[in-house]
Amino acid sequence: MEEFIEKLPAMDLMRSEEMTFVQFIIPVESTHRAVSYLGELGLVQFRDLNAEKSPFQRTFVNQVKRCAEMSRKLRFFRDQVGKAGIKSLENPVVQPDVVLEELEIQLAEREHELIEMNSNSERLRQSYNELLEFKMVLQEAGGFLFSGKNHPVAEERELDETTYSNDYVETASLLEKEMRPGMSEQSGLNYISGIICQTKALIFERMLFRATRGNMLFNQAPANEGIMDPVTSEMVEKVVFMVYFSGEQARKKIRKICEAFGANCYPVPDDITKQRQMTREVLSRLSELEATLDAGIRHRNSALSSISLHLPKWTNLVRREKAVYDTLNMLNFDVTKKCLVGEGWCPIFAKTKIHEVLQRATYDSNSQVGIIFHTMDAVESPPTFFRTNKFTNAYQEIVDAYGVARYQEANPAVYTVVTFPFLFAVMFGDWGHGICLLLGALVLIAQESKLSNKKLGSFMEMLFGGRYILLLMSLFSIYCGLIYNEFFSVPFHIFGRSAYKCRDTTCSDAHSVGLIKYRDPYPFGVDPSWRGSRSELPFLNSLKMKMSILLGVAQMNVGIILSYFNARYFESSLDIRYQFVPQMIFLNSLFGYLSLLIVIKWCTGSQADLYHVMIYMFLSPTDNLGENQLFWGQRPLQILLLLLALIAVPWMLFPKPFILKRLHIERFQGRTYGVLGISEMDVEAEPDSARARQHHEDFNFSEVFVHQMIHSIEFVLGAVSNTASYLRLWALSLAHSELSTVFYEKVLLLAWGYENVIIRLVGLAVFAFATAFILLMMETLSAFLHALRLHWVEFQNKFYHGDGYKFKPFSFALLNDDDE
Repeated sequence: MEEFIEKLPAMDLMRSEEMTFVQFIIPVESTHRAVSYLGELGLVQFRDLNAEKSPFQRTFVNQVKRCAEMSRKLRFFRDQVGKAGIKSLENPVVQPDVVLEELEIQLAEREHELIEMNSNSERLRQSYNELLEFKMVLQEAGGFLFSGKNHPVAEERELDETTYSNDYVETASLLEKEMRPGMSEQSGLNYISGIICQTKALIFERMLFRATRGNMLFNQAPANEGIMDPVTSEMVEKVVFMVYFSGEQARKKIRKICEAFGANCYPVPDDITKQRQMTREVLSRLSELEATLDAGIRHRNSALSSISLHLPKWTNLVRREKAVYDTLNMLNFDVTKKCLVGEGWCPIFAKTKIHEVLQRATYDSNSQVGIIFHTMDAVESPPTFFRTNKFTNAYQEIVDAYGVARYQEANPAVYTVVTFPFLFAVMFGDWGHGICLLLGALVLIAQESKLSNKKLGSFMEMLFGGRYILLLMSLFSIYCGLIYNEFFSVPFHIFGRSAYKCRDTTCSDAHSVGLIKYRDPYPFGVDPSWRGSRSELPFLNSLKMKMSILLGVAQMNVGIILSYFNARYFESSLDIRYQFVPQMIFLNSLFGYLSLLIVIKWCTGSQADLYHVMIYMFLSPTDNLGENQLFWGQRPLQILLLLLALIAVPWMLFPKPFILKRLHIERFQGRTYGVLGISEMDVEAEPDSARARQHHEDFNFSEVFVHQMIHSIEFVLGAVSNTASYLRLWALSLAHSELSTVFYEKVLLLAWGYENVIIRLVGLAVFAFATAFILLMMETLSAFLHALRLHWVEFQNKFYHGDGYKFKPFSFALLNDDDE
C-alpha cells in the first residue's frame, strides 16, 4: 500500500506551492529598478521590516507624497474629462515612456492651465449670465412698464393685507428699525426691476410686502430661458420681477432684501427708445461673449482630449511608482553599507526567475555591485499559494471564504470542483431548469472578454466570477434531472417505454391499481409511470433519502481519508493511529453499515425495515432480527460493529494526550536530542496539540486533554448530526420538485383549460415569472447555500484546519484603482 501511494503522481492543486524565505541585499542605485522588475514578475511577498515606524518616519515618504499628489491631479483630470463628456479610448495609442519627474512637471503645468481655463470660463459665463439676465429683464420689465401706463389697475397685482393677517404683526420690522433714522422725502412712484430664482420668488414677495407694510406693487413673469450655473453647470429657472414703491426709505429696504435673497437688479429706463438702444447693445455684447465662450470651450475640450489620450498611461505609471515606493518603505535602509535589505517569501519554482530579474536590474542600472539574493530559515509558517486559472479560481475562492489552507495542507478545492456542483444538482435536479441555467452560463462565458474589462455591479460581478461554477451546476442539474425524469416537473419517455402497463382495458385511467410490470426496468432514471401514482411520493422519498445518506457517508469518508494524507505528509504518526483509524472505524461501524444495508436492500428487493434494524442494533443487539434480516451473519456482524464503535471513542480520547506528555518529558530530560533541531518542516510535522507549545518548557497536560476531549466529542456527535444534515439533499430535491409541479399543474394547466386566449396568456406569463424568479433564482440560491454548508461543515471539518494566510505577492497586475 505504501509503495502504491508513493508511486502516485504529485497533484498541482492538492498541496500549496513550496515556499522559501529569501533575503535581498540591493545597492541603492539598483533598488528602484529591482523592485520594479520584481513587481512585474509578481512572485515575491515582501515582509515589512519597518512595522514599528509610522508612515511618516519611513525613508521614501516624500516620494510617496509626490505620487499621492500626482494621483490627485489625475483624478481631477478624470473628473474634468467626465464632465466634458469626452470618451477615453478603450485601446489608447502607445506613447513613449515618461520619466516620473518629467510627468510631475507636466501634470503641474496641465493642472495650472486647466484651472486657469476653468476660472476664465467661469468668469465669462458669469458675465454672459448677467447680460442674459439683463436682456430678459429689459424684455419683461418693458412690458410691465408700458402695460402699466395703459392699464394701471388691471395688470398690476397688489397683495391683499388680509392674506397675511395671521402672520403680520403691527410693529416695525427689523429692517425698518435699522432704516428709521431720518424720514426721506417722498419723490413720487419709483420702481426696481431684477431677476430671482423661481424657488425663492414667493418668499421674496412676502418679505417685500412685510418690509414695506404693503406699500408696494409686485409684478413677475417667468424668464423665457434658463440660466446655467457656472459652478454646477446646471440650468436654473428664474423669474423677472418689478417692484413699484414710493420713498427713498422703501428703496433702501428693497435693495437690502434683494441682496439677501441673491436677486440681481438691473436698471430699466422709462423711455422706449433708450430701452431699445440698450437691448441692442446687450444683444451685441451677448453675441461677442457667446463666440468667446464657444472658443474657450473648444480650446478646453481640445486640451482635455489630449489629456484623455495619455490618462491611462499616466495613471498606470503613477500607480506603479507609488506601489514601488510603498514596497521600498518596507525594506531596511543601511546608510553605512549604501544598500537596502529586504526579506520575503517566494515559491521555490520562482527562484530562477527572480535571480534572472535581479541580474537584469543590476545590468540596466549600471551598478558595479550585484544584488545578493539568498534563502534563509524562518520561524513562522509560510504563506499558502495555489496556482489557479479562470476555471478553478472560483472554486478556490469558495474554499478560501471558509479559511485559507494551512501551508501544504490538503486542498479541498480539488474535490469541490466536482462535488459542489453535483450536490447542488442533487437538490436542483430538473433538466428543463438545468438548460435555462446552462444558457445563462454560456452567455456569461461568451461575453467573457467584454465583461472582464468592465466595472460591474456587486451582484453581476459575483455572477460573472462564478460563471464556470454555474456551467457545471447546470450540466449536473441536467444529468440529475434526467435521472429524476423531470422536465419542468413533467416526465418523458426519453430512454424507452415504461416497464409497467395496465392489466386490462378497465384500468386505462388508473395510476397504481391494475398496473403490472411486463418488461425490464426503465433503462435510465425514474420510470415515467411513477408520475401521478399513489405511491409516487413514498417511492421518491425513499429513493432520495437513501441516496442522500449514501452520498453523505461517501463524502465524509473522503474527508477522513484526506486527514490520513495530511498526517502522512506531515509525518504525524500519532494522528494516523489515534485519529484517522478510530474515526474510520466509528463512522463506518454505524453509518457505513447503514449504507451497506441500503445497497443490499436495493439489490435484493427485501422488505426489511432499516429504521427497526438500526434502532434495535443499539437497544437489543442480541435479539433475533426475524423478517428484517438481510443476509446471513447479520446479527453477529452488528454486535461486532457496535463493539468497535464503542472502542473507537476512548481510542480517540485517551492515548494521544498521554503519549504527547511522555514525548515532552523525554525531550526535556535529555533522553532524546533529535527534536532540538526544529526547522520549518519539523514545525509542521508536530502534532496539533504540541505545535503550539514547542517553544515552551511547561507542558499543560490538562489543556491538551481537554482539547482532545472536545475534538473527540465533536467528531462522535458530528458523525450523527452530519449524516442527518445530508438529508437536506432529499428535502430540497423534494421541495423543488413539488414546487415545480404546483406551478405546472395549478397555473399553466389550469389556465390552458380555458378557451380564452387572454387567460392562457396570463397563465403562461405567471408560470414564466414563477419559474424565472422562484425556481431559477430563489431555489438556485437556496441549493447553492446548502451545498456550501455541506462542504464547509460536513466535509471540510474532517481534515481541513483553514488557519493559514494567503500569499500576497507584490505585483503590478494585482493593483487596482483603490491603490492610487
